Amino acid sequence: MTEQGVRWTAEQVLALAPDAASRKAGGKLGAAGPWSAAGCGEGGAVWGLCKGSGGKPYQTVVDIAGPAYKCSCPSRKFPCKHALGLLLLWAADASAVPAGADAPEWVRAWLESRGARAQAARKRETAGGPADEEAARRRAAARAARATAGAEELEQRLADLVRGGLASAGQAGYGLWEETARRMVDAQAPGLAARVRELGAIPASGPGWPARLLEESALTHLLDRAWLGVDRLPEPLAATVRARVGLPVPGRGPAVRDRWLVLSQYDTSDGRLTTRRIWLYGRESGRTALLLSFGAAGRAPDLALAVGLVIDAELFPHPGAGQLRAELGERFAAPVPGEAPPPGGTVGDALDVYGLALRDDPWLDSWPVTLRDVVPVPAADGWQLADADGGAALPVTGPATAGPGLWRLAAVSGGGPVTVFGECGHRGFTPLAAWSPDAPGTVSLT
Repeated sequence: MTEQGVRWTAEQVLALAPDAASRKAGGKLGAAGPWSAAGCGEGGAVWGLCKGSGGKPYQTVVDIAGPAYKCSCPSRKFPCKHALGLLLLWAADASAVPAGADAPEWVRAWLESRGARAQAARKRETAGGPADEEAARRRAAARAARATAGAEELEQRLADLVRGGLASAGQAGYGLWEETARRMVDAQAPGLAARVRELGAIPASGPGWPARLLEESALTHLLDRAWLGVDRLPEPLAATVRARVGLPVPGRGPAVRDRWLVLSQYDTSDGRLTTRRIWLYGRESGRTALLLSFGAAGRAPDLALAVGLVIDAELFPHPGAGQLRAELGERFAAPVPGEAPPPGGTVGDALDVYGLALRDDPWLDSWPVTLRDVVPVPAADGWQLADADGGAALPVTGPATAGPGLWRLAAVSGGGPVTVFGECGHRGFTPLAAWSPDAPGTVSLT
């Protein structure tokens, strides 16, 4: 039980699973049968002993305020199936996981070690002096010089592409692009490397690829020129350019404490790295924030927040023009379910907001918006989200129409208006969460 006495739903628990196999395995352990000595405390800890294949049961504990997990099983997944099963049992059966129980010694020891590590981390953040700052400045200058060399090389590559004609990109294959991307990695400019790999994939993307390649090449050229003249840019735009090139963000903004609603969580992978995006909305500040977490290929990132929960926490925004990315700081209470969606607007409002964001960051693919009173409707070439009054509509992006989220959205709507949060960009709208006026709570579409 959370400090406020509210248990999560099964959907919110399963949203924490690192993969489909873990969801399935955790679901099988969501009954009382294999569990003993289970309980939950006022501080947000849930614990229990799960019978395994050996003679000794697995010790499983979850700190809901994190969430964080500890299990004596050999699994390297976080959370493992035992942690998911324990949370499912906690969510569904109050008698099987009673509240107010006294935590056993092994649970108290883990919670105390977590507290000690968090305190040590805060001390390290406040430590450091002039010597550390001077060393960091030298490292940053050396990395910037390497990134500059990489940008100059990429400019030559783009010039060769235009000189030889775009058709040559379709004949040369992906190998040359991958070689260029590796050189950008060597130059410690991962943002440029990612853009080069995207350019290399365009010739195989179907009809109309030359126009798309020209557009993306122009944006990459713009980023190159911006980096080569970054010292002459206004600081907010310069910070955005540094972030787009892939350099570390120098410092972070002041903490913003709020009650943050978890709007969406989804993962993407490029075969080398798994990126998790978590969208939050501040109830008091009214600001939207993006948390990024990364994991090696085949492994889920560590940070996981269940969609639809509200966390009382501090966020540290990154600097830059129109930047939404932030770092998660201290959390002050266990998450609790939230019901009301963020305030939304019409399709026209969403396009206006996206246009203003492009002014600050020309390399944006999309911008988070909430649409109010829209209806998902089929169209000749896909689906659209249309204003209930028929005033305007946004096309749903192709990848979104291929997944189960669209059908979940259609079911929530039932042909009526709903509120939808998602990402609005030049390719259309990607729905990520929905709210129905007939039922409380957030419905995840990812």
